[in-house]
Amino acid sequence: MKKTRLIKIVLKRTGALKFLTTYIIIFACVSVGVWIVEPNITKLFDSVWYCFSVATTIGFGDITAVTLLGRAMSIFLSICSILIVAVVPGIITSYYIESTKLREKESVAKFLDDLEHLPDLSEDELKDLSEKVKKFNKK
Repeated sequence: MKKTRLIKIVLKRTGALKFLTTYIIIFACVSVGVWIVEPNITKLFDSVWYCFSVATTIGFGDITAVTLLGRAMSIFLSICSILIVAVVPGIITSYYIESTKLREKESVAKFLDDLEHLPDLSEDELKDLSEKVKKFNKK
């Protein structure tokens, strides 16, 4: 449950949630549109299945678009799907790298501050600082 909440927070902070929401709306609209214009797709679930196979670029071939409008919507959905697969992981990765750099900068700043104020540190803080230096030297 924690990971799901963390992913949702990251998606919100990065703006990727807007991309995903827009994509879901596009997927639903294209599914309904294909269902309406394609004569061989008579059930909404079949249209969703067709759009899923287009979106994942699997293309099972059990259901195909035969009308020009249906094919155009399929092309549009596949382009949107490729963009989502390319953009959203990039946004999340970029956010992760930036937050890691920020934490690293904060820990380096704390470390330098501790070094500048060695006489003011307690014995436990000095031991902790010593352990950090030992770990750093092992890397």
